Amino acid sequence: MDQIFITDLVARGIIGINDWERKAPQEMLINIVLFADLHKVGESDDLHEGVDYRAVTKKVLAHAESARKLTVEALAADLASLCLEEALVKKVRVRVEKPGAVRFSRSVGVEIERAKEDSFSGNNQ
Repeated sequence: MDQIFITDLVARGIIGINDWERKAPQEMLINIVLFADLHKVGESDDLHEGVDYRAVTKKVLAHAESARKLTVEALAADLASLCLEEALVKKVRVRVEKPGAVRFSRSVGVEIERAKEDSFSGNNQ
């Protein structure tokens, strides 16, 4: 399956469980891989036959900056669901990191993978 990647998207939002994390937006780093069949758009060069990754990026950024989640796991799951709303996207891999969240590390985060069939069956594994 073909892949579209959105790399190192920086969002600023409320995320975390500590009181100080809930007071001011923090930087988050988001990476997304969208899995889709890109044969049609590759042959036709017609944007309407592909995934509008600019629109996906805008939705992801808006949600990440407004969601006010406690965990990066919950935010990643939300973002995966948003991506799977796109008609051509069959599967998505989402990585959300909090730079500087743990002392002596560059960042801490999670990476999840979801498929469209998972969201319809209620199974998010």
